[in-house]
Amino acid sequence: MVAQDRVRRILDLALPVIAGMISQNVLNLVDTAMVSRLDHSDAALAAVGYGGFALFVAQSIILGLSTGVLAAAARRKGEGRTSETAWFLNAALLIIALVAPVISLLLILAIPYVYPLINNDPDVLALGIPYLQIRAFGIIFVAMNFSFRGYWNAIDMTRLYMFTLILMHSLNIFLNWVFIFGNLGAPAMGVQGAGLASICALCFGSTLYFLFGLRFARDFGFLKRLPSRPDIKRLIKISVPSGVHQIFFSAGWLGLFWIIGKVGTSEVAAGNVLVNVMLVAWLPGMGLGLAASTLVGQALGRRNPEEAARWGWDVVKIAAVGLTILGLPMVLIPRELLTAIYTLDARTLEIALWPLRLIGLSMIFEAVGTILQNALLGAGDTRRVMKVAIFNQWCLFMPAAYLVGPILGYGLTGIWLCQVAYRILQAGLFSLFWVRRDWARITV
Repeated sequence: MVAQDRVRRILDLALPVIAGMISQNVLNLVDTAMVSRLDHSDAALAAVGYGGFALFVAQSIILGLSTGVLAAAARRKGEGRTSETAWFLNAALLIIALVAPVISLLLILAIPYVYPLINNDPDVLALGIPYLQIRAFGIIFVAMNFSFRGYWNAIDMTRLYMFTLILMHSLNIFLNWVFIFGNLGAPAMGVQGAGLASICALCFGSTLYFLFGLRFARDFGFLKRLPSRPDIKRLIKISVPSGVHQIFFSAGWLGLFWIIGKVGTSEVAAGNVLVNVMLVAWLPGMGLGLAASTLVGQALGRRNPEEAARWGWDVVKIAAVGLTILGLPMVLIPRELLTAIYTLDARTLEIALWPLRLIGLSMIFEAVGTILQNALLGAGDTRRVMKVAIFNQWCLFMPAAYLVGPILGYGLTGIWLCQVAYRILQAGLFSLFWVRRDWARITV
């Protein structure tokens, strides 16, 4: 059992983040549901699915800065050096401003040549290439939003993150309605309209974060000065492994969709739907994971590894209960759950049913793995997390999925069985790392 005061402390941090992430999931579901109502819906869903993961691969290296900002700022807050916490955010924003435009330009130029290597379906290419090129313009805003998220979590101001995300996603849904279907006098842009709506909403969110920074973080050093050169080096040292991990993780999802594409386009459409439904239940666990990162980082700043270890396990207990409950509808009423949200043809629906049940059954293991992974990141143990996650995904799961799905013919259900097995293994390894406490000796 978790003491009541500790539950309150965890939920005070996590609930605003969870609310914000639920708004992200609602956006994903609404976005996908709107796209599913277009002509050639399977191709449209596949284009959005491939495009979203390809974009995440391209921007992942600078998204790792969010982990560095959270770990460094939380550690400084725990040490009582609150006036220095925003220095790391300043450094991250400067790096993003220099690097993100270059990544966007390279991606826009490369998309027409790279996209056919992922999927050569003519309908998917016709929709997916311009969609991804539009989304590429927003990489700078995505990276800035992630860094602000890490900072607000580190200093216990998660409500600002929640408020901004809910407003941003509400605007995105409204603009989807406008640009996808051509409402309020706008042209009906279809899938490209979904991309344009995302760019506008992300820009709005970044602007709001800067205004909140000027209002609430000036006393903590926001836009006043950068950290020292050794601190910047430590920030980069923590962030780069996390960014590399994000690249391989998101590229792994893209590779997974390539493998699914070897089975069929209907399977790709079903896979895109499954991922979006899964994130509705999974990302609240990420919210609790970010709370674990903050609590662990602050406890280590107070030089109390015993307290840090206890925070990790306490958050695991709460997440295990919450995510198991969220997974029950996937197991018990998968058909009703999917048809309530999506307009799918009969074959795509049948393909998605058993993989969705598997997702629901594995949620307790996702809780353990997600929380302890984030707790390790909060302690600065980014390099070991990177090595384990990349090996499990690319050396174990991906070859197994290719063998079981396209070659042996077990389809999407077989692929998802491999996915569940790999995530269970990873949860076990992160549990072992947490018990051994090597992370307590890391300097941030």
